[in-house]
Amino acid sequence: MALSQSDLLRLMESLRTADGIELIRALAQRMLQELIEAEATARIGAEPGEHSDARTTWRNGHRDKTLTTQAGDLELAIPKVRTGSFFPSLLERRRRIDQALYAVIMEAYVLGVSTRSVDDLVKALGADTGISKSEVSRICADLDDQLTAFRTRALDHTRFPYIYLDATYCKARVNHQIVSRAVVVATGITEDGGREVLGLMVGDSETEVFWAEFLRSLRERGLAGVRLVIGDHHTGLVKAIRKVMLGAAYQRCRVHFLRNVFAVIPKEAAEMVAATIRTIFAQPAEAAVRAQLDTVAEMLGKQFPKVSQMLLEAKDDLTAFAAFPERHWKKIQSTNPLERINREIKRRTDVVQVFPNDDALLRLVTAVLFEMHDEWIAFPRRYLPEASMERIYPADPGRDELPPTS
Repeated sequence: MALSQSDLLRLMESLRTADGIELIRALAQRMLQELIEAEATARIGAEPGEHSDARTTWRNGHRDKTLTTQAGDLELAIPKVRTGSFFPSLLERRRRIDQALYAVIMEAYVLGVSTRSVDDLVKALGADTGISKSEVSRICADLDDQLTAFRTRALDHTRFPYIYLDATYCKARVNHQIVSRAVVVATGITEDGGREVLGLMVGDSETEVFWAEFLRSLRERGLAGVRLVIGDHHTGLVKAIRKVMLGAAYQRCRVHFLRNVFAVIPKEAAEMVAATIRTIFAQPAEAAVRAQLDTVAEMLGKQFPKVSQMLLEAKDDLTAFAAFPERHWKKIQSTNPLERINREIKRRTDVVQVFPNDDALLRLVTAVLFEMHDEWIAFPRRYLPEASMERIYPADPGRDELPPTS
């Protein structure tokens, strides 16, 4: 878009009077604004006030946007359109998480399940409340291609000796009712000590069938070399692990186990019982760990027989970590590595509160995990020392595959 003569005169005057940084800021702001207006004209198919058969929509004012640069804040005006939405391509797009949040909110609005808070969120995200269904579909389709590719990518590029499984719960509409949906997430430690997000699934419950379907989907994508699965004592999870993840041991999360213990003892005894149980995990060798569990069960059995019984019944699952390198013990005794992930999922999903459907929930959670996975890959930091990983697999240089499932 060409500058008018009066605009050129004002620009020349600013060049003569502005100082260095202010001059750069003013130039950048003016150039960006002109480019934005030109792109809006191309998107709309007509200049302001122009009658054109190529017009696709009409301008509907502007919304303010502050762009922070090294030359200072640039105050820009983004054209709004009556139907659809417009955002200039030369400005940085939202991250995948924010794109997913945007798509979910818009989908909720279009499906008629919005509230005043959803309407406020739509406005805060810079979109007109009158966005069309086709525009929502386009936004969702563009994003879903990326997220589906991530969620279904092959996992056969390395082995994963340790995987973590956990579930969190979100609200979604199913058959016109608001219900609690289980979002299960799997992350893994690679054979060189790195971390990756492996997958996720949204479903009705945490039954054996549900967990088995999820684990089989990971196997079908190439997950191999699993030696230990760390998880809570979810209903059906242990059975699914032993049925699908042949050759892998199961480590029951020590943190969740303690919570189960607290439910059967008086509150005033919790600190003493917890400290006693923690001595099991502070032993220096595998044999000592298992012997200490027997000792603790006997000690607590006199006053808390239920706790003693719980310890003895869970002995193999609580001490599975002890068969692996000692340097890994603190990291593989619990699902704590998934706690931060679940907190971030809840932080994002709490914005929506009730999702219009499972697809919307899956879209947002996948975007959260995609961003987290990218951070782990882009800024690699060994979760476990690479040298200590060598003890997990035999000396055979070939890939250590799990036996096929039935």
